[in-house]
Amino acid sequence: MLHTANRLKLVDEGYEMLVFTDKSIKFDDNLDILQMELAHSDMLVIVAVNDHKSIVWLQKNSQSIPNVICFESSLSLSNKLGGKFIENRGQNIFGKLADVAKLRSGNESSDIVKTVSDAWKRHNTDDIRFCLLVIINSYIKPVPTLKNLRAKGLSTISCMLKNCRTEILDCLFDPNCRKALQCLNACSPTDQVCNYRCIASYESPYLEAFSLCVLQKNNCLELDAEIPSKPSVSPLTIYRGEVLSHEIAEDLFVGWLGSLEWSWRVVAGQNPAYDQFPCQYQLFYRGKARGSFWYEPVFQVKTLEGKLIWRRRKYRVKRGNIPGTFYFSVLDNGVVSKEFWTIIDVADDFSWGLFHYSGAAAAAGLSYTGAVLVSPDGKYPPEMSRQRVISALEKCSIKEWELYTVDNCLCTGAPLGIPEGSSLHSKIRHDLEDRQVSSTR
Repeated sequence: MLHTANRLKLVDEGYEMLVFTDKSIKFDDNLDILQMELAHSDMLVIVAVNDHKSIVWLQKNSQSIPNVICFESSLSLSNKLGGKFIENRGQNIFGKLADVAKLRSGNESSDIVKTVSDAWKRHNTDDIRFCLLVIINSYIKPVPTLKNLRAKGLSTISCMLKNCRTEILDCLFDPNCRKALQCLNACSPTDQVCNYRCIASYESPYLEAFSLCVLQKNNCLELDAEIPSKPSVSPLTIYRGEVLSHEIAEDLFVGWLGSLEWSWRVVAGQNPAYDQFPCQYQLFYRGKARGSFWYEPVFQVKTLEGKLIWRRRKYRVKRGNIPGTFYFSVLDNGVVSKEFWTIIDVADDFSWGLFHYSGAAAAAGLSYTGAVLVSPDGKYPPEMSRQRVISALEKCSIKEWELYTVDNCLCTGAPLGIPEGSSLHSKIRHDLEDRQVSSTR
């Protein structure tokens, strides 16, 4: 929750979130400060509080707070939204509280309940932050970044039927495309893990055509999203004693390709929507055209029907204004995603690297951030490098414990290889002999 408090500042500097443990209540540690802060708070979030003394004290001292939200805490603690108490049902987990619907009209309240519940249950820092933002947006003040949560109504259907009738029919008559739509409809719109797994499981030419028409070309859902500007991270500036240039930065991306069949393998990442996929290979290379540069991730997907399949994407890469920064773009199943990547650090011996990205799929209304820790063999860097890795992650406002480890077992048969005529390193040369790695895939 301390980390969540810091990450809330990345959304709006005006948010102030203070974190206390119930030791403040049981041992009078900072009790005066806690009482003073509660007196003018807009929201109290209670997490995993079950001590009797703490419960009694909170019941007495939270009466003036209009919004009290309890997660995984004693049933004796009450939830309150907009100044109205909510009866507990079964468990004191916000998503289980059906009576929230009485506070607001129509389906809006039910949507808020489901959205918050789904966010909390995903148990990652981005979703916990999102959970708090939904409550702020609904009961305290508007949160501009949540504008895509608003329902669009009949205008969506009208737009789709007017502009994309053929694509809709083709999709509905195709089993894979139909399953994809059914799967996506069952996902929370903000659950990037669920949404992307549906797409990766059932992708087809008909799904691509449907998305291209409905979302990308006609924006029937009236969605929009921008690449997040925070956290603002600075790239590596010196590598092997030399000032980082665009050419050297591209070489760092190219990595081990040439000595191995891939540039890097992903060890772990911070964004669960992408890092859930096993056996991730990165291919960076220079194209035939002068100045062109490409990125092709190759990864495995365990479909919702239990099959293991390989997927591959192709990103166009352009240099940013500062060496070590890049703009990526990709057409992924009919939707354009644009990303801003930064090389945070790379070990001198190429034993590991850390790359940060911020991106948005504007037509899908999704924006995201993340980072990938990479190595030549998909294994975590040696212990002697751990502090440097942690420092690199801190630059991205990421804690080591936030990383999701990529499953790099059973990775045979990856569809690797790059187009004929592509080129690799420009300035940095290295051989596989410099460091022994496993080339098993």
